Amino acid sequence: MGGGMAHRLLSLQYPVTVYNRSRAKAERFASAGATVANTPHEGAAGSEIVISMVADDDASRSIWLGDDGALAGAARGSLLLESSTLSVGWVKELSAAAQARHCEFLDAPVTGTKPHAANGELFFMVGGSAVGFARARDVLSVLGREVLHLGPVGSGALLKLINNFVCGVEAAAFAEALSFLTAGGLDRKKSIAVLGNSALASPLIKRMMTSMEANDFTPNFPLKLMTKDIGYAIKEAENCGVPLPTAVPALEVFKHALEKGLGEEDFSAVVKG
Repeated sequence: MGGGMAHRLLSLQYPVTVYNRSRAKAERFASAGATVANTPHEGAAGSEIVISMVADDDASRSIWLGDDGALAGAARGSLLLESSTLSVGWVKELSAAAQARHCEFLDAPVTGTKPHAANGELFFMVGGSAVGFARARDVLSVLGREVLHLGPVGSGALLKLINNFVCGVEAAAFAEALSFLTAGGLDRKKSIAVLGNSALASPLIKRMMTSMEANDFTPNFPLKLMTKDIGYAIKEAENCGVPLPTAVPALEVFKHALEKGLGEEDFSAVVKG
């Protein structure tokens, strides 16, 4: 996702500095005109806007904090955007750290896939101040088809977790349905065709069906990250005093798929779990 976003900005002649923990992944942007940084600190230094897109809270902490972190390199008054899917608690902690550095911070997670990122068709859900949102709107509009300001810091992170836990529940339920129809002796191909033309055939389910038909589970959204997001959502709901009785068993379905070694495949591979 971060790679697609960088390519999009470079294609429109934005000056871009990139950093990746695996330098080889960053080097491929050099031929498109990007400057390759050796550390997050170096990547943030001199930049008016810093965007992070990483896997989880731990990766975000490693990118932003410490002497080599992006926060230490960010100039006073710069705009910091965290577009990863993270816990609300960490997002608020990071916002406070940014404020201490006299920087503007927004949590701006996205919905969409790698092709959406490359084509500027992401949907940004933004939390933070109205002033920060106004500053970020132009660049986010280049990266996304829609940019929505939801409210204070943490608002984007919370809605993204809600979105992803519902997607995970839907995917887990469909995986269970396939096991059920197979165990019941139904013709799998005919049954899936019927389900694909029924009310349950959401875009997510249709995407899963496409992966199944092609037997291609190349990750657009890795299963291990869906598992992580469901877990984050459950913990955040607990903090809000809200039980998620459908999310808990869905998480177990995804954990089982992880145990079978499917974590690096697309989340739709949960049907193989």
